[in-house]
Amino acid sequence: MDLTDLNQLVNLKSLILFNVDLSHQSGLDMIFHNLSNLEYLYVSLWSVTFFNKDLTRDLQSLKVLYLHANDVFSVMENFVEPLKNLQYLIMDKALLYCICDNAWITNWAKYQQSVQVYFPGSSLESLPCKTSHGKQFLHKYAQDHCLTDIDFLLFASTSLGLVFFMLVVLLHQLAGDYLLAFFHIARAWVEEAMRANRKGHYHFDVFVSYCGKDERWVVDELLPNLEKRGPPFLRLCLHSRDFELGKDIVENITDSLYRSRHTLCLVSRNYLRSKWCSLEMRLATYRLLAEHRDVLVLVFLEKVPHQLLNVHHRLSRLVKTQTYIDWPQDPALHNAFWDRLWTKLAPETAT
Repeated sequence: MDLTDLNQLVNLKSLILFNVDLSHQSGLDMIFHNLSNLEYLYVSLWSVTFFNKDLTRDLQSLKVLYLHANDVFSVMENFVEPLKNLQYLIMDKALLYCICDNAWITNWAKYQQSVQVYFPGSSLESLPCKTSHGKQFLHKYAQDHCLTDIDFLLFASTSLGLVFFMLVVLLHQLAGDYLLAFFHIARAWVEEAMRANRKGHYHFDVFVSYCGKDERWVVDELLPNLEKRGPPFLRLCLHSRDFELGKDIVENITDSLYRSRHTLCLVSRNYLRSKWCSLEMRLATYRLLAEHRDVLVLVFLEKVPHQLLNVHHRLSRLVKTQTYIDWPQDPALHNAFWDRLWTKLAPETAT
């Protein structure tokens, strides 16, 4: 008898299959198809070793399922997914394979609340499973071979995710501005490297890095003696005058720095206390190391104590390896200072 004919009984409410050998059924997955009105199902089967949702896909009205398999079998977790109205599941004398695909049953039976699950002849804790060496309890097998791996993976992934999140927060707090600056430096470096002709592409002769508290010196001394001296007349980039409005300040700094032939750092006590001046100094140093050209010029507007200078390790090393210029307090020496600085910053064709 071909049991697939049962799937034509679309209005069937109850079905009992007792001691049925399914080894000769060619369409096993088709037997219960279309039985969407079935509410009670009693099956005692032979030669069935595998249950999944292909058997139950149309049994959305099923309320009671009595399952007795006379062979060792496995039940996939998706077997119960279509059974939206199931109220009772009885697995009589169930003997499952000891594999992790069956491990879901114990937790599902214990914690879900919509279905009453019974194992006549055994309890949830004593539900047996079969290995190549004999029998043991399924929940014990799951603890030893399945749940440990899952717990470890969850613990490892959660721990790594937490560590990664903490590192991101820490990096953002400690070096957010510098990371953003590195991005803009890399972009500017790539753009510059792709230019076929390196000459004449600078928008400014000098990017001036200075503290806002020293702006009076910049306006009264620096601009008249550099921008109005020539020809050629130098074009200076000042953050108060030439930065693009509405643009991120770090992007403004890096773009202006790389669009300038030189970077001029006006060092003072105020300069060393400024967060943005410190960032500009770092970026100029990175450019110096990357391009291996004499792009950085240091001018000390006043005497800076060694103790204060030593706190700024990068600047302290630069002072030892780079030539720098002191702003003379004697007015008689100012002309010589400007001659020397202008010669240093002017294009090579002008000197």
